[in-house]
Amino acid sequence: MWAKNKGIIGYGFAFAILMIILKWLEIRYVFFNNQFELYVGIIALIFTALGIWLAFNFKSAKYRQVNIEVPYTDNGFLLNKAPYQFNLSRRELEVLQLMAAGLSNQEIADRLFVSLNTVKTHTVQIFSKMDVKRRTQAVDFARRSNVIN
Repeated sequence: MWAKNKGIIGYGFAFAILMIILKWLEIRYVFFNNQFELYVGIIALIFTALGIWLAFNFKSAKYRQVNIEVPYTDNGFLLNKAPYQFNLSRRELEVLQLMAAGLSNQEIADRLFVSLNTVKTHTVQIFSKMDVKRRTQAVDFARRSNVIN
């Protein structure tokens, strides 16, 4: 059987070797012309696998308890309760104190080294938290609530 089909088998092997060489050359051509895209794709696959691994490993992370100390007097009343009552940030409290001192928005911005838009944003947040509509109302309400002196 081998002797009878020797030519066909030889042509088959030659054709197979030729196809392997052509595929190898095609792969080399693809790798050399698209080297950057292949590296980016490999890096993307690595980071995707890392992200999936992190998500599965840290999914069930335990929550830790955080204790917050709140100062109380002997009779149980909260000291300086007013800033906590309105949930004002430290910067909003500074802006409110400067408003009470009679400074304009631009003067407040210059004093705090921030932009005018930042001062306006803080002012809007103060008005929202204190439920007032004007600067004079905010300052008066803050003084009556002992937020500022």
